[in-house]
Amino acid sequence: MSDKRVYLYDSTLRDGAQTQGVDFSVSDKVAIARELDRLGIDYVEGGWPGANPTDDAFFENPPSLNRARLSAFGMTRRAGRSAENDPGLQALLTTKARVVTMVGKSWDFQVQTALGIDLEENLRMIGESIAHARSKAEEVMFDAEHFFDGFKGNPAYALKCIAAAYEAGARWVVLCDTNGGTLPHEVEDIVRQVTEIVPGSHLGIHCHNDTESAVANSLAAVRAGARQIQGTLNGLGERCGNANLISIIPNLMLKMGFETGVSANDLTRLTHVSRALDERLNRAPNRNAPYVGESAFAHKGGLHVSAVEKDPRCYEHVVPDLVGNRRHIVVSDQAGRSNILARFREIGLDVEANDPKVARLVEEVKQREYNGYAYDGAEASFELLARRALEHVPEFFRLNSFRVIDERRWNAKGELITLSEATIKVDLGGERMMTVAEGNGPVNALDAAMRKVLVHRYPQLADLKLVDYKVRILTPQAGTGAVTRVMIESADGQGERWSTVGVSANVIDASFGALYDSIVYKLLRDGAEA
Repeated sequence: MSDKRVYLYDSTLRDGAQTQGVDFSVSDKVAIARELDRLGIDYVEGGWPGANPTDDAFFENPPSLNRARLSAFGMTRRAGRSAENDPGLQALLTTKARVVTMVGKSWDFQVQTALGIDLEENLRMIGESIAHARSKAEEVMFDAEHFFDGFKGNPAYALKCIAAAYEAGARWVVLCDTNGGTLPHEVEDIVRQVTEIVPGSHLGIHCHNDTESAVANSLAAVRAGARQIQGTLNGLGERCGNANLISIIPNLMLKMGFETGVSANDLTRLTHVSRALDERLNRAPNRNAPYVGESAFAHKGGLHVSAVEKDPRCYEHVVPDLVGNRRHIVVSDQAGRSNILARFREIGLDVEANDPKVARLVEEVKQREYNGYAYDGAEASFELLARRALEHVPEFFRLNSFRVIDERRWNAKGELITLSEATIKVDLGGERMMTVAEGNGPVNALDAAMRKVLVHRYPQLADLKLVDYKVRILTPQAGTGAVTRVMIESADGQGERWSTVGVSANVIDASFGALYDSIVYKLLRDGAEA
């Protein structure tokens, strides 16, 4: 292994789920895992088997990953049980994940106070659990919980804990700053001492951000010899969050000269991945986020703009394109072409950079994003927009009108129910058709009516399903008349997933825009005849 290679371990699907206000569905976890895999992350932690129904469902049918290794998280055996007969440990070792990560205590205070056991029993729990897992899994890691606090209080015992894991066969021994209270100079000094017990090639770091030092602490650990970093996308995590991989990755690659599983080309997707996560969580991206924020390379009128136009190095520490972001000149708004061209390459469109259609599309995207559209989390809508601007998208059908009615009433059983009914009029193959359908809500009724009339002409729509639906209020000051953005995620029987977006002051109209794009994208991708 090259001494310049640092391995990346993402724990967004577990640590990130502990963020206040974040609640991943199974489809969320699957989509995020796939994004991490495409980015080039080495390990994707799926969650804690047996901890909750969502994690159980995820591990029952985990996504197929091409580059990343899926890890399951759990704890060492309990006191008084053998590793072979501990139910929690068995749940961890019987998933489809071939990498397991175990957490155990490394602070004598916690061993005696929280667990209420003697220090030698804790060492046996660590060693026996790791050894047993090594016989079942392809790779085993040990997260040494509260390691830095333990080292400060009783360095000899903290080192015994990690030595027990390493000697039992742990591929990685991960030093955890669990309460986030350690500072970078302390991390670097302690990790350097630890490398005398566990070589850096087997040493990882896991930092929380309670002192706003998680990224700096992670990089300090690498300077001291650690070669694995654990963290989350956008720094999600309990309390103040975890180490932010979105900042760590470019710092490692562009500033410190380290190699990761993320290639230079993969790195250009970093901004997309960050914003796609926020869209999935239905929250506004942090405009001031380093590297990937909308304002990370924004320059307002005056001396800054004139200096940047002469030499970007004056106020830009890296080239924005390297991380998939763009320079934003606030006054003249001169930006975007390189990003658009990169997206063209991703969807297979070969377009010359000086094609006037590109400039027109750049301006259209800017205007649409100003009006509320967001294409970072809606790749299918962007592809349709691009193809309409640059070539041709067939008109598979034309919706002349739709009407949606909601009725709230008491039924014959005395139950209060709400029914939705959608009526649509469509031109299809030269024939004008009308149909009516009911649904569980107005969007479902509209979807059912559309499919009811289209599936006879386009049978490939039969397996199309809506798997996620999110609404964001864009103009909260307008009250109930606010402009809304609707994001729809769709899937089909082939396991393909895609996202579309619609924007309108009318939430049903915004929903139709996203739904229409979803259907057209499916037909275009499947090569349907118009």
